[in-house]
Amino acid sequence: MADIYRALADPTRRAILDELIKREGQTLFEVCGRLAMAHGIASSRQAVSQHLAVLEEVGLVRTERQGRTKLHWFDGSPLKSIVSRWPIPRGKSKS
Repeated sequence: MADIYRALADPTRRAILDELIKREGQTLFEVCGRLAMAHGIASSRQAVSQHLAVLEEVGLVRTERQGRTKLHWFDGSPLKSIVSRWPIPRGKSKS
């Protein structure tokens, strides 16, 4: 679980996940463009590729090759371990 926290600690990686949630199945080129337009993050393709590799390593991103293109999808299943460890109480009001 510590690796998930390290992966999520980086603001660029969180922005990548935000963009993959908005539109899944993106190429590296598309992710770079969306980061620049929506978040003002002008990282190189190599840097974004490294961020995607970290996210894929912890299971938050899955990839699929389609011909010469590699597409990226968000996978929230690793986050279930966080929610099960610290469940969100329902119906309790703050005092």
